[in-house]
Amino acid sequence: MADNNSVQSVGVRRTVIRTVAALIGMFAFAFALVPLYDVFCRVTGLNGKVDTTAKAIIHEEVDQSRYITVQFITRGSAGLPWQMSVENRQMRVHPGQTAEVDFTFTNNSGAESWGRAVPSVSPSSATTHLRKVSCFCFQEQQLQGDERLTIPLIFQLARDLPKDINTITLVYTLYPVHHLAKDISKNDNNTIGDSI
Repeated sequence: MADNNSVQSVGVRRTVIRTVAALIGMFAFAFALVPLYDVFCRVTGLNGKVDTTAKAIIHEEVDQSRYITVQFITRGSAGLPWQMSVENRQMRVHPGQTAEVDFTFTNNSGAESWGRAVPSVSPSSATTHLRKVSCFCFQEQQLQGDERLTIPLIFQLARDLPKDINTITLVYTLYPVHHLAKDISKNDNNTIGDSI
C-alpha cells in the first residue's frame, strides 16, 4: 500500500511539474508573440505598421526626377455599418512633395457609432519614409446615423525614399470602437428604468 502511495505521489508530482512547465511556456510564447510578429512583418513586408502620430511637414527640395505611385485601398469590417471611400484610388507624388487626398466616411445605419481606420503600408520599408501630417487614423471618428464626413489625408514622402520603391500602397481598414463606459451607463439606465 505504501508502495502504491509512493507511485501515486511521483505521478502527481510529475503532472504538476508538466502543468507548471506548460503554463510557463504559454506565458513565454504570449510574451514573445508581438516581437515575433514584428519580425515576421518586417521580413515578409506584410502589414507595414504606420506611426500614428502627426508629423510636421519638412521643407525639403522636391525630387522632380522621379514619381512614386501611391495607391489607396479601403476596407470595412464586420460590426461597423460604415462605408469608406477615397477620392482618388491612386496618385503620383514626387519624393519631398506634400500631397492631399480626401476620404469619405458614411454611416449606413440610423444610429450613432464610432470607428477607427487602421493603416497598413506596403512595402514595409516605405513606412519610415511616409510622413503623415494630418490623418483620420490618428483618432476615433464618431458619425451620427446616416451621416457622411469627408476628411483629408495630408502626407509627405521623404526625399530619401529608396530608389527601388516605385509604388506604395496604403490600406485602411475600418474597425468598430466600443465605448464600454458609455455602453455600461446606457445599459444601467435602461435596467433601472425597466425595473421601476
